[in-house]
Amino acid sequence: MCNNGDNPTAEPTARNRRGFLRNAALAGAGAAVVGTGASVIGASPASAADATKTGRIGKWNPDPTSLHFTVAVMPDTQFLYWGSQDSVNRTPQEESFRYIIDNSGNPDLNIVFMAHLGDMTQDADPSSFEQVDKAFALLDAHGAAYSVVAGNHDLSGDDTRGDTTYLQTMGPRRFKHSKTFAAADATGYNTAHIFQAAGRSWLLLALDWRTTDQGFAWANEVIKAHPKMPVIITTHDMVWSTYDDNVFPYESGDPENNAGLSDHGQTLWDKLVEDNDQVFLTVNGHYWPPGRTTKKNAAGNDVYMHIANYQNRYFGGGGMIRIYHFDLVRSTIDVETINPWILAQDPESRHELAAELARVSGPVDNFSVPIDFKERFSGFDPVPVRPARPAARELVKGTLAYWRFDGQGAPGTALAEGQRIHDLSGKGNDLTVVNVPGSAADALTWSADHHPGQPGHASLQFVGGRNPVHGAYLTTGAKAPLNTETFKTGYTIEAFIRMPLDWDAGKNGNASFLSRRGSAGAAGKHGKNTDPNEPLAQFAITNNGREPQFNHYPTNDTYPTTNWGHGLVELKWWHLAVVNDGRFTRLYVEGAPVVDNPKRLSVGLTSLGLPWLVGGHEYAGAVDVVFHGNVGDIRIVNRPLSEDEFLTAE
Repeated sequence: MCNNGDNPTAEPTARNRRGFLRNAALAGAGAAVVGTGASVIGASPASAADATKTGRIGKWNPDPTSLHFTVAVMPDTQFLYWGSQDSVNRTPQEESFRYIIDNSGNPDLNIVFMAHLGDMTQDADPSSFEQVDKAFALLDAHGAAYSVVAGNHDLSGDDTRGDTTYLQTMGPRRFKHSKTFAAADATGYNTAHIFQAAGRSWLLLALDWRTTDQGFAWANEVIKAHPKMPVIITTHDMVWSTYDDNVFPYESGDPENNAGLSDHGQTLWDKLVEDNDQVFLTVNGHYWPPGRTTKKNAAGNDVYMHIANYQNRYFGGGGMIRIYHFDLVRSTIDVETINPWILAQDPESRHELAAELARVSGPVDNFSVPIDFKERFSGFDPVPVRPARPAARELVKGTLAYWRFDGQGAPGTALAEGQRIHDLSGKGNDLTVVNVPGSAADALTWSADHHPGQPGHASLQFVGGRNPVHGAYLTTGAKAPLNTETFKTGYTIEAFIRMPLDWDAGKNGNASFLSRRGSAGAAGKHGKNTDPNEPLAQFAITNNGREPQFNHYPTNDTYPTTNWGHGLVELKWWHLAVVNDGRFTRLYVEGAPVVDNPKRLSVGLTSLGLPWLVGGHEYAGAVDVVFHGNVGDIRIVNRPLSEDEFLTAE
C-alpha cells in the first residue's frame, strides 16, 4: 500500500499521496477482482518457455544441510504492474528472480526460499496479473521455493472474499508441483510452506492481508501439526513504522525499535503469534519507511517483527529484495537489502538514482539480529543432551592419565585437603587436593557444569588467584609414573575449561589449569624467550585477552616453544588440546588449529621427575597463582591423536 505510516490504525486513502489514483484504478478493476466467477483452483501458470527466453539461468540447488542459509524477501512490487494504465515492466523483478535462483547454489548465500510480501500489482487488473504470472514462471520453471501473499492493492475485503484474479493466478494451484508447498486453507488465501535448511524443517506461513478468525484457526492448526518447526510469518500488514520518511537517509527513531503493531497486526499477535512460541520472525510490507521491533511472547521469548518496503523509492523499488542470512554457527541473522536489477547494470552507466538504490545501507536496511537458535527453539524442540560416556570408552591406546570429576561429590560441596581423585587410566597418576594456607573452605568444589561434548558430566570449580595467592589445586604423587614421562614420540593433552564472569587479568591471568613442576633454570634451560623461574610445561590462560597458551621446554632445545590461541569468552565451555607428533606441536581450540603454532622442531617434554599440577602454577619453585574457573575432563596420551579421536568426538 502507498502508506508512509502516519496513521497505522486506519487506511488513510483520503490523505494518501496516491490515494486518488489507487481508488480510481480499483473502481475500474472491481469486476475483475470480485466477480470473475472462476474456481479457486484457477488458471495454470505461464509456460516455461516464457520464463526462460530472456536469458540463461542457473539451477535451483540449495544445500539443505549447511548451517548457513538465506531467505529472500521481496516487498511491494506494485508499481511494476499497473496494467490498467498500460504501465508494466517485468524486467526488475525477473532480474531479482534470476539472482535468487543463481545464488541458491552459491554456498556463501545458499538461498533456500523466497517470500513475496504482497501488493504484487497496483490495480488488481487481469492485465497486471497476466504479467505477474509470466514473471513468476521464472521461479516455477526452475523449481524455486517461494510463497506469495495478497496485499490490499491485489484485492479488497478479507480472506472470505471468494474468487479473485489474484487467486486464479497466484493461488494454491500455482504450487501443485512445489516441493515446499505444505497446505492452504479453505479459501486459498492463506498458505503454508516447509523448506529444509540447516538440517531441519522450517515452516513459513504466508497469510492474507486481512485474515479472519477462520484463517487464524487454520494457521494455529498448521503450527500445532508441526510442533517442532520454527515458524516465520509473512503477511502484508502487521507492524508500521513509527517514524516518518521526511529525510533521507532515514535517521529518525531508534533503528532497533521504530515499529509498532497496526490494528490488524495486533489482531494477528493476539490470535496467532503471542501464544505460539514457534513463531520467532514476522516480515511484512505495506508501510514505509522500513523498521523493526521486538516483542516478548507468552513464553517470554523474543519475536522479531520487521517491515520491508521500498515502493516509494526510485523505480518503485525496482524489485528490490531483503535477504536474511541465517548463520547458525555465529547465532546471528545478518540482514541486507540489495537490488539485483541495478547490480546487473554496468556501474559506469547507472543513473545516479539507480546507483543510490543498488544497495541500501542504512541501519533500517542492513543490520544483524543476534539469536541463540538452540536456546530460542529449546521450548518446542530442545537439543538432545549428549549423554555421559563411560571412562573405559575414552581410554584410547597410549592413555597415561585420565581424570574426570563425575560421581564423586554433590555439586557445590567442597573438596577437603588431601582428598584423592583417581586416575581412571589405571596407570597410578592419582591426584591429591592441596589447599593454599588461608584460603576459603570452598575454594575448590564439585560442579555439575560441563562442556556439552565432554564425556564426564561434571567439573571442578576453582576459586583461585594471586595477590595474595589463594585457592586449592591438585597434584600427582611424588612417585607418579607421569612425573618422569618425556613423550619423545609425541603426545596429546586435552582439557575442558570455563572462565567465570569475574575473571580478572591481574588476579587470574597466566594461571595454569595444568602444569609440570620444575623450573627451566633447574633443568639447565637458557636462550631466547627463556624464563629460568617458569615451569617446564604450562597449559594456561594468559592475561592478554584470556588467550590459551601452551608454553613448554622440549627435550631437543634449551629454550621454549609457545603455542598461542585467540581470546576466549567467559561463561562458555572450551575444549583445548595440544598435539605433538614427535616433531611439531599444535594447539587446538574446539578442534580447530590456532594461528600461532610454531614450525619449530619440538621433541618431547623436559622432565625433572617432579609432579604435575591441576589448577596450580609454579614460579621460582613455589605456587604463585591458582586457576579461577571450571576444569572438566583431562586426558594425557603418549601419542598424537587426530581430531576425530579427541574427547569431543562423536
